[in-house]
Amino acid sequence: MKTLKDVPVGQTVKVVKLNGEGPVKRRIMDMGITKGVSVYVRKVAPLGDPVEVTVRGYELSVRKADAEMIAVE
Repeated sequence: MKTLKDVPVGQTVKVVKLNGEGPVKRRIMDMGITKGVSVYVRKVAPLGDPVEVTVRGYELSVRKADAEMIAVE
């Protein structure tokens, strides 16, 4: 399954599932990244960390480790 980490810049994807548990999953959900929401990948930092995304109309930076926990399609 594809994760947010694998999505190329400029593409919009839909969140299918959040992997991970406890506080990490909670933090991702608190950022507005929940199942069914659209995520637009704006920019990836030169070394690949963090990934800048737009979710629900605002911009976020997501660490690569967290992006790996977000399954998308």
